[in-house]
Amino acid sequence: MAGSFRAVNDAADHASPAPAPDLDVVAVGSALVDVLTRADPDDLVRLDMVKGSMTLVDLARAAAVYEAMGPAVEMSGGSAANTAVGVAALGGQVGYVGKVADDELGEVFLHDIAAAGVTLGRTTAVSLGTDTVDRATGRCLVLVTEDGERTMATHLGVASTLGPEDLDQDLLGRAQVVYLEGYLWDLPPAKAAMRQAMALAHANDALVALSLSDSFCVQRHQHEFLELLQGDVDVLFANEDETMLLFGSGDFDAALEAVEETGLLAAVTRGPLGSVVVVASGPVSIPADPVAAVVDTTGAGDLYAAGFLYGLTHGHEPERCARLGGLCAAEVISHVGARPQQDLRLLAQEADLL
Repeated sequence: MAGSFRAVNDAADHASPAPAPDLDVVAVGSALVDVLTRADPDDLVRLDMVKGSMTLVDLARAAAVYEAMGPAVEMSGGSAANTAVGVAALGGQVGYVGKVADDELGEVFLHDIAAAGVTLGRTTAVSLGTDTVDRATGRCLVLVTEDGERTMATHLGVASTLGPEDLDQDLLGRAQVVYLEGYLWDLPPAKAAMRQAMALAHANDALVALSLSDSFCVQRHQHEFLELLQGDVDVLFANEDETMLLFGSGDFDAALEAVEETGLLAAVTRGPLGSVVVVASGPVSIPADPVAAVVDTTGAGDLYAAGFLYGLTHGHEPERCARLGGLCAAEVISHVGARPQQDLRLLAQEADLL
């Protein structure tokens, strides 16, 4: 089937006579600016937030959470955007499709992602107009507890209006892999955009990679996500909890067996236990890279996907892709924020992964 692991190999072994794509990855996601602060469990209780979750909120709720936060740091974020920046940091050629407003946070986002070496789609910024509640640049309020776990309240703003008309078909047509964040499935226009992006990718012999993004997102869309595995998706990214929820299993090994039955190439992250990559021969465990201290887990899965996708689009075996993903994740959890602060390419070279 189109989503089989063999199809992933065939895409590399039987090249199309058309010119090779000049972008390794094009990511599609919600363009957000992260606002990060330290918090303790009592803060989460007072704010009625579930530790480790991402909740979509309206502007009033976002304002209330922001007012209750301590001193904060602002930096560009968004799950798929973080992955795009990670691919670029490794030396890859990467594009991004998202939507921000013509406001201060929008300028911050566009400056940061362009400075990181990411090629932007043609529809990235819109004017504010009169409805500033829904037309402002999205922001993600991130509360980081002492154990490094992040809890997020996200107001999508104009990112919630991303639809099929915002897809840059020329940019998507240049990709080896089109990478989609599962968060978008919560929004009907974005869901339609994701379906169109999948169709465009396969029409251009590109692979479709999907990140499940969040356990609550999986709970909301379990059946639809399972349907996507039947030919729409070629590469799956998830963490341990998301994988068990997706397949309705309380046992991780049983969930891995279910993943294997789909025939997909899948990478399942397990925090300090590393990751498991599911290949044609079965699951392979990859140990976690050592890190002196877990400071902030924001972006860990995003940067894991970045390393994995860079490896996949540069001819590495899946196990090596997973090791590269683990290295990138270890770097990003060693500091506050979801964007790398060290030279990822140098780290990968020193680890003999390039």
